[in-house]
Amino acid sequence: MEASSGDILPPVELPAPIEQLAAAAALELGWNGEVLPPMTLFGRYVSVVARLRPDAHAERLCFGAQPELDRTTVATWVWPEMAKFAPPTAAEIIGVFSVTRHWRTALASAAPFAKWSGAAIVLPWEVASSTDFLVRCLPRTQRHGVSVLTANPDGDVTVNQVNRREPGPHEHTAASRWVNEMVYARLLEAYSATSEFDMAGEDITADQP
Repeated sequence: MEASSGDILPPVELPAPIEQLAAAAALELGWNGEVLPPMTLFGRYVSVVARLRPDAHAERLCFGAQPELDRTTVATWVWPEMAKFAPPTAAEIIGVFSVTRHWRTALASAAPFAKWSGAAIVLPWEVASSTDFLVRCLPRTQRHGVSVLTANPDGDVTVNQVNRREPGPHEHTAASRWVNEMVYARLLEAYSATSEFDMAGEDITADQP
């Protein structure tokens, strides 16, 4: 029996690892930053593209302010009486990807981050040929400000739709500050794992013979 909504599709799989597809999608969208390994934020499995804010990172180094991952502690930073004691946000989040087989799952994961940064979903190209994708997915992603990309069987990524919410006045909330701390921690891990850098981002081997 054929489903009128187009919800029933042949099983599809991602043609390449999530990290590879996210990196390719970041290039297609022009998101310049470190493509971090997938992480879970608010129960959503996403890939974040981010970079350090040099001045803020340097200030935190001076005061020994390491990434704070405890949500309860971070929540106090937005209290008016605590604002002057809170460390600066040291991560610049360029965009957030959800890379998965199903567009509904991907949209549910990526959409909440669209109010803070770019947001996009990456799907297998087979999904884009369905009526469900054209009639339901694309209008909803446009409404939520989430871009759409598809990956062919070789792992090549193509942009199907570019969407972005209009930027407005941004005040950090407890949630956005915690996300920034989580990403800051991952950035430091990524930099320390890929190069011999000190915490200031300087090559510690530069002056060695």
